[in-house]
Amino acid sequence: MNTQIIQQQLPVNNILHGNCIEKMREMPASSVDLILTDPPYLVSYRDRTGRSIQNDTNDVWLRPAMREAYRVLKQDRVAIMFYGWTKVDAFFAAWKDAGFRAIGHIVFRKTYASKARFLSYRHEQAYLLAKGNPPLPEKVIPDVIDMPYSGNKLHPTQKPVQALAPLVRSFTLPGELVLDPFAGSGSTCAAAMLCKRQYLGIELDSTYFEQAVRRMERIRERAAR
Repeated sequence: MNTQIIQQQLPVNNILHGNCIEKMREMPASSVDLILTDPPYLVSYRDRTGRSIQNDTNDVWLRPAMREAYRVLKQDRVAIMFYGWTKVDAFFAAWKDAGFRAIGHIVFRKTYASKARFLSYRHEQAYLLAKGNPPLPEKVIPDVIDMPYSGNKLHPTQKPVQALAPLVRSFTLPGELVLDPFAGSGSTCAAAMLCKRQYLGIELDSTYFEQAVRRMERIRERAAR
């Protein structure tokens, strides 16, 4: 199906409020060019102010969400998915069950420790997952990327746009569609917009959804000046 026709069927350049499994089921198959997302890590996370993340206490949603993500991703394209390292077995099983194939691993290096126990934890991580056989990118980025502190003002695990933008630029072309099924505060959507890509986000939590929508409105207003 023609990319322009598919995008006409989708509410592109929007963030949707709701369950990502249900929302993706409404989307045509093979309709997005890149998935870049930071799903719950299954660790019952709560930050210092008491903020939490929905569906972070169980993995009931994980396999069906990954199956839908695989379905809506175009053939020979990639998904980049953050994950909780203590639950890597659950994530990897869900990706494999959906049909994804791991082709890379990315470490996001932080200058601060998010936690200290046996080690001082100073990185995040994501797998680069393929559907089919994607072509090599024209500009190959390193598998270690600096991740400056976002401040977490809008979301307890808010990712900085600066760390996501190189991924968007490497694995998509201008005008292509980036999907984030776990949009949080909208960092992936912001990176896509600033890189002149189309975006579509989905967020379940009403508070973070509203934060993300307002954030995109602010970015749009600044770009129009």
